[in-house]
Amino acid sequence: MGKLGIKAQKGLVEAYFRGQRRLLFLDYDGTLTPFAEKPRGARPDDELLSLLEALCRSQKNEVVIVSGRDRNTLDAWLGELGLGLVAEHGAWVRDKEGEWEVMEHLRTDWKEQIRPILDLYVERTPGSHVEEKEFSLVWHYREADPEEASVKALELKNVLSQVLTSPEVGVLEGSKIVEVKNMGINKGHAAWRWLGGDVWDFVLAMGDDLTDEDLFSALPKSGYSIKVGPSDSRARFRLASVEEARALLKELVSF
Repeated sequence: MGKLGIKAQKGLVEAYFRGQRRLLFLDYDGTLTPFAEKPRGARPDDELLSLLEALCRSQKNEVVIVSGRDRNTLDAWLGELGLGLVAEHGAWVRDKEGEWEVMEHLRTDWKEQIRPILDLYVERTPGSHVEEKEFSLVWHYREADPEEASVKALELKNVLSQVLTSPEVGVLEGSKIVEVKNMGINKGHAAWRWLGGDVWDFVLAMGDDLTDEDLFSALPKSGYSIKVGPSDSRARFRLASVEEARALLKELVSF
């Protein structure tokens, strides 16, 4: 994996320009918009909305937001833009003109055991809080003391690994979060909703964390996978920041 330099970016833009059927998978937090201290603080700004509207305006494009966010938030923020949506890392999918569908039957009874543990760590870690989604529970610690919260996050993961005995449920660490979720779902599996039955001239996926690795792996060999940020990845290319990711999309819009 290398940086998406001038030569590689030129090749990407030219491939996009040639494509008559183009598919774009875009993660939200950390890719299209910076992380916010509180999840609700990452509402899309005017620039991002205009950028997404411009991408969707082309009849050659199919744009899909592939996010860990819950479906109600995605609907409220992006539901009127005419794009596809994937919520909770692949648990829910919605075509641009369709209704939400759950990818498969998933258990949620494990929440009864896990929620009290996460609540205990909220009490022990000032500034942290728990977010409940339909198929996952998330402990957020972005507003907590960084050193203390990092220690507590490691401790929490160890506790959860001992408590969770079913292979169906696992622990995922993200940017200032510890998430407990059904492991049978992922962004790559959800992407096949669009990849499985169609032929695309150009495919692009952009994402910033571990949940996007399955998405990158699902792309065809000719696809462009881009990691946003510094950590290791299966992606072909890397961009340093949200600003660089938006700049690339702006270049595509200019065509």
